[in-house]
Amino acid sequence: MLTSPVLSLLVALLVPQAPFAWTLQTSGVTARLRGVSAASANVVWASGTEGTVIRTENGGKTWRRAIVPDAEKLDFRDIDAVDERTAYVLSIGNGDASRIYKTSDAGATWTLQFRNDDPKAFFDAMAFRDARHGFAFSDSIDGKFIILETENGGASWTRIPVDRLTPALPGEGAYAASGSNVVVRGHRVWIATTASRVLRSLDGGRSWAVAQTPVVTGPSAGIFSVAFADDSNGIVVGGDYEQATLAIENAALTEDGGRTWTMVEGLSGYRSAVANVPGLQGALVAVGPSGSDISTDGGKTWKAVIGPGFHAISFAPRSRIAWAVGEKGSVGRLAVSE
Repeated sequence: MLTSPVLSLLVALLVPQAPFAWTLQTSGVTARLRGVSAASANVVWASGTEGTVIRTENGGKTWRRAIVPDAEKLDFRDIDAVDERTAYVLSIGNGDASRIYKTSDAGATWTLQFRNDDPKAFFDAMAFRDARHGFAFSDSIDGKFIILETENGGASWTRIPVDRLTPALPGEGAYAASGSNVVVRGHRVWIATTASRVLRSLDGGRSWAVAQTPVVTGPSAGIFSVAFADDSNGIVVGGDYEQATLAIENAALTEDGGRTWTMVEGLSGYRSAVANVPGLQGALVAVGPSGSDISTDGGKTWKAVIGPGFHAISFAPRSRIAWAVGEKGSVGRLAVSE
């Protein structure tokens, strides 16, 4: 009979051990969750269908639902927390289904800040530099991009003049899959599109340029998420969401701030979101409905993470703890070590 130490050794040799694995949490909701934003190591916000917004104050041990008035039919695809008590949430859809709400009291009360009045517009995502400055992006209309900007904490939203923007390709917009296709770092802004292009502004939105990436494009394919580790080094991920396990042409890297992009392989399927690991140079985690992957060399190579698929991911600032959200209220927590 094999002794316990020998048996343990055999198991370790026969069953490959992955260094990273998701720990599932109980969210208390069954909605499809597409937005997540970690304000700190303890406070995390998430959002999804049926007007769902949930929040934890204890690192995910318990979650509480926040009620957004008259939002039961809305699909909140993006939530951005600027601190532990302040967050913006964006709903998607044509016409007035696209809205932005804000709370400053940890979700106890909400203010409707923006309601779209253009029946052709469809807002996909937003991102904030700080508590006062942010951008929101809509699918294009008649060859023109729609980007909104706020400079007063969302009290008012102003459309960036069309003459500052490059023309949109036919039907070009963004995939409202994870709220992570808009990135703001200081005065730099990047927006990833369905046409696998990346819009960029280096001056806070006053002027814009665009670059084509080698990521696959098509009716259900393109870029779904963009992340930058610094002003120069960034990554885009995506693929074809109708072929979630297809692992080709689904990621690209830049080393010059988004001017040029180079294809990389290794992601094990379509990925809807990617995030940098704070304080760990070159570390990235990408998630999608079929699984997730981690890189420790800036996205050049990847390894699978044990656990289910998710739609969106967020790291707490200055923390190596990630939260991801997905189907039927699923929430996962991942600790990334060196």
